[in-house]
Amino acid sequence: MPLKTYRPISPVLRYKTMADFSVLTTDTPYKPLLLPKRRQNGRNNNGRITVRHWGGGAKQFIRIVDFKRDKFNIPGTVETIEYDPGRTCYLALILYADGERRYIPATINMKVGQKIIAADECDMVEGNCMPLKKIPLGTPIHNIELRVGKGGQIGRSAGNYAEIVAKENNMVQVKLPSSEMRSIPDICRATIGQVSNLEHMNVVIGSAGRTRHKGVRPTVRGVAMNPVDHPMGGGEGRSKSGGGRQHPVSPWGQKSKGLHTRRPKKLSSKYIISRRGK
Repeated sequence: MPLKTYRPISPVLRYKTMADFSVLTTDTPYKPLLLPKRRQNGRNNNGRITVRHWGGGAKQFIRIVDFKRDKFNIPGTVETIEYDPGRTCYLALILYADGERRYIPATINMKVGQKIIAADECDMVEGNCMPLKKIPLGTPIHNIELRVGKGGQIGRSAGNYAEIVAKENNMVQVKLPSSEMRSIPDICRATIGQVSNLEHMNVVIGSAGRTRHKGVRPTVRGVAMNPVDHPMGGGEGRSKSGGGRQHPVSPWGQKSKGLHTRRPKKLSSKYIISRRGK
C-alpha cells in the first residue's frame, strides 16, 4: 500500500506523509463492538501524573478485538476491512456462520469475501488460526499465544510477523519480530499471515499539531532544565548532563541507555533461546 504525499506548498507539507487507506472498504465501524475510550491523561486513580506527555487528543472509540480466536470449527467471512484509531494495523470484521460478528487483525492480502476458520486442522490460508504444531516451518504467523487459551500476545502491530524455525519435545522455536528466538508450547495457537499496514513504519508525522491529535504532549529535554527539576539539569552554558559527565538518566535517576530492566530470575527466561540484538 503506497503512502500519500503532498505538494510542498508549506514547510509542514514538504515531508508529511500519510497512509492512503486504499485497502479500507468502509469508514463506518460496527457499533455493537465499540466502546468509548475514557480519557486518562496519564493520571492514576489519585489524579497524579504517572505517565508523562499524555493529554488532549481526538476522541476515540475502542474496538473490541478477538485475539483469542475461540470460535472453533465455525467458518467466517470477511465483511469489511476497517481503520482502528487505537492500533497501527487494520481490522477485519468477520461474519461467522452462526450470525456473530467479531473483529480480528487484518492480514496484508486479506480481501472482502474471504473465508477463514479457527480449527485444529485447516488450510494454510491467511487469517486461519491453528495450533503451532500443525503449521509448517518457515510459515509467517502473527497473533501468537504464549499461554494456552490466553489469546495472542505477540505479533499484533502493523507489518509484524514471526517465523517457525524448529519443532522438538512438544515445543516450537519461533523467531519473533524483534529477532529474539523463543520456545513456545506447540499447542498454543497462532494466525497465518503477516499483519496489515506494512507501510506504517514509513509514515512521517510532519507537524506538531498532528502529534497533539494523537494525544502526545511536548517533551522538554532534561539538559534544558534546572538542577532542581532533573538530574541532568544545570551547568554553566550547554553542559553535558548537569555540569558533569554522567550518563543520560531519567528524571528519577535510572540509566536510560543500556541498562537491563528485565528481572534476572524471571520465570519465562528459560524459554528464551537467544535475546534480540545478539
